[in-house]
Amino acid sequence: MYDFKSFDDLNVGDKVAISKTITEADGALYIAATGDFGPVHVDEVYAGATRFGKRLAPGIMVAGLCTSILTSELVGVVGISIEDRFWFTGPVVYGDTITFEVWIAEKREENRTIIWQASARNEDGLEVLKAEATLKFPRKKPAA
Repeated sequence: MYDFKSFDDLNVGDKVAISKTITEADGALYIAATGDFGPVHVDEVYAGATRFGKRLAPGIMVAGLCTSILTSELVGVVGISIEDRFWFTGPVVYGDTITFEVWIAEKREENRTIIWQASARNEDGLEVLKAEATLKFPRKKPAA
């Protein structure tokens, strides 16, 4: 967990899959830290009147789990995120168990970047999130 992997250690096709149940506590901590008090996240009556019928977990919180899995389980902590794109393709409600698949899609030697992608699905197999992002890795230090 949280390894110091070098750019050279990573390969296109490297992949990890992890499942996590999204809890009320996850949402409460995220909402308190960010101030994202949108009523669809915190107000049961308001959320009940939406097309979802119940409160949703914050989408960016779910997206953040992808980046956490990326660094803790796949590429380590050396790379720096320079571009992130997320598509919220389905609702996530508290109590859903989400399976995140994160993989290296491209590796660009010329600028020491990797493109990673992710897909997250709920327990019914519905995709709820897609992601694509770029990480840049430092140059090797010259030999002394």
